[in-house]
Amino acid sequence: MQERLQKILAQAGVASRRNAEKLILAGRVNVNGTCVRELGAKFDAAKVKITVDGKPLAARERHVYFLLNKPKGYLSTAKDERGRRTVLDLLPEVKERIYPVGRLDNNTEGLLLLTNDGTLMNGLLHPRYQVEKTYIARVAPPPPEAALITLTEGVELSDGKTAPALVRVIERDPAQARVEITIHEGRNRQVRRMFEAVGSDVRALKRVAFARLTLAGVRRGAHRTLTAAEVAQLYELAGVER
Repeated sequence: MQERLQKILAQAGVASRRNAEKLILAGRVNVNGTCVRELGAKFDAAKVKITVDGKPLAARERHVYFLLNKPKGYLSTAKDERGRRTVLDLLPEVKERIYPVGRLDNNTEGLLLLTNDGTLMNGLLHPRYQVEKTYIARVAPPPPEAALITLTEGVELSDGKTAPALVRVIERDPAQARVEITIHEGRNRQVRRMFEAVGSDVRALKRVAFARLTLAGVRRGAHRTLTAAEVAQLYELAGVER
């Protein structure tokens, strides 16, 4: 079956599809000895010889999908040059080269997906598909009703106004509140910045849902493999074909 060259590279674990496109445009990919720079070029990976920087393309990597309940103190990256702990330290038995889908701050805990499926990863993170993420934030002082309305309608941040959010106060007392907030953007430290913009400081933050998946049955620091039905659901939400 013929597929776009960048998809073949992503499925082989060379790079995400977006970075695979950069490799192609840079002239670093050859097919049967000929440099290919066209992003629309299609091939049957089983019938051609593909090289990247002169190295043959490895056999297509088996795709794996994990849901992790990330604790605080772990970086959402595959490796860290300073030797700090990363989320991959929590999955030592996984042999495939997996990457986190998006990021959670070092001090943020909760649901994080990890996979080596670059096609799915890019789709889930693309703003076009508005994949929802739900957090529970413990904030102080408790936001007044006007602040909650502002969060719902969109907050002006340094990088522009946020999209409307779903906001629900779970509990509050005079000193603090626990607030559930659902967003579909993925800006850096977005939830913390949104609350800061309306006068509340986030004391603790946990992502409890992402793309209709939840942490049910997964304790802090543990992980599980996604079911075939869950992976199919993610592909549907991400708007991409398998």
